[in-house]
Amino acid sequence: MFARIMAVVMTAILVTVVCLSGVFWITLRNRQIDARLDYLISEAEDIAYLAAGLNRSGLGSLWGDSTQDSLNAKAEKVNREFGAYIAVVDRFGNVMDNVRTAYSEDPEFVNSLSSDNITDALRKVMSGETIRIRLTEGTAPTFTVGVPFVQNNSVTGAVFIQTRAQRVESGLDRILLMIVFVTVGVLVLSGVAIFLFVRHALRPLKKMKEAAGNIAEGDFDVRVDENCGGRELREVSHAFNTMTKKLQGVEEGRKEFVANVSHELRSPITSIHGFAEGMADGVIPPEEHPKYLRLVAEESGRMSVLVNDLLALSRLERDDAKLEMSVFDINEMLRHAVIRRINDMESRNIEISCEPETDPCCVNADRDRIEQVVINLLDNAIKFTPDGGKIVLSSRIRGDKAEITVRDNGCGVAEEDRDKIFERFFTADRAHTAGKGTGLGLSICKRIMDMHGQSLRLLDTDTGAAFRFTLSRAEVQDGNLT
Repeated sequence: MFARIMAVVMTAILVTVVCLSGVFWITLRNRQIDARLDYLISEAEDIAYLAAGLNRSGLGSLWGDSTQDSLNAKAEKVNREFGAYIAVVDRFGNVMDNVRTAYSEDPEFVNSLSSDNITDALRKVMSGETIRIRLTEGTAPTFTVGVPFVQNNSVTGAVFIQTRAQRVESGLDRILLMIVFVTVGVLVLSGVAIFLFVRHALRPLKKMKEAAGNIAEGDFDVRVDENCGGRELREVSHAFNTMTKKLQGVEEGRKEFVANVSHELRSPITSIHGFAEGMADGVIPPEEHPKYLRLVAEESGRMSVLVNDLLALSRLERDDAKLEMSVFDINEMLRHAVIRRINDMESRNIEISCEPETDPCCVNADRDRIEQVVINLLDNAIKFTPDGGKIVLSSRIRGDKAEITVRDNGCGVAEEDRDKIFERFFTADRAHTAGKGTGLGLSICKRIMDMHGQSLRLLDTDTGAAFRFTLSRAEVQDGNLT
């Protein structure tokens, strides 16, 4: 990932720098050409001024005075700097030029000059226009500048300077080379700076990757620094630590669950094994066998309940788990649940009452699953209700929902356990009766209610504990369930 980020960033910088360098090069080139053409026009204007003085006596006269010497010196200077062909033409068609000098220095250039182009340029200049033209005809491109010279507010002649485009554009190669060096330097410095920046910015991700590897090996104690990097990385680091903390909690719950299940299984297995060996070895007399066989049956029942709970939770958590929906009276189910557990409550002198708001109270749900919820909640209440206590089962209608509550006056749920009471591996009763239960009953209930799209929650109570779940109502028409 680091290499890909570097490649993308460097590509973007390369494209940007190349584009900017190209723009800079074109701008600088055009400015240099314009500056040199401006210089040539300035020189042409000086020659035109001098030629205007000579024009009073005619361009064809001898150039022996000081004005003529100045004009010759100016022309020689321009020719030396640009190897230019210089021509001065008056309105009478008289021409003064340096064609011999230009030809001796660069005959190919002089031969490439076009009389048609000069005629077209002359026509423009004689109309009072100052020109600068780049021509590509002939063996090599040329630049032509022309200025008129004026006497008594009228154009009396023109000055032309023609030179190879190469002489005007020369020297740009050095500038281009300098731009290339600057561009390469910028790319190198940018690459180093970005490399250091990206490596520093990605350091938290590298540590997070190492931490993820430790988690994969089963070490859930690792944490990453939440104060490194930008806001997004800090948020990711915080989420990572939160995930790790939850995984650590799940792992601790799993270990505790395994320990609880092992204990719950080991206890009845040990009892069954001991009783069976005692009867087989004759340690337990034959007349005591019925008594111990009943104990074996009870311990077998304990194991059966535990295994059934594990199987039930496993089935409920399968992706293909389905509900068999039907309409039934929840109040009738509450009464049947009380009848099934009446012996357990009478043996401990626990008072039980059903308090429906309306009767019947018809709901639409999976009857067997909801019965499992009611029995689990009732068993939970019986477990934590002291002898002589009281349990209340109630139902009421709230809009299109039916609310069913199972309430007891037992020891209640400790404050620190309230947020964890429905967790799969949390043993809610450890705060009450250590070593009993595996924490599966309420997890099963919560899973069933989630499958129904309904809620199951622990209510706030002054004494004891109260659990309430909701179901969708079903209407009764003419004594029939709908």
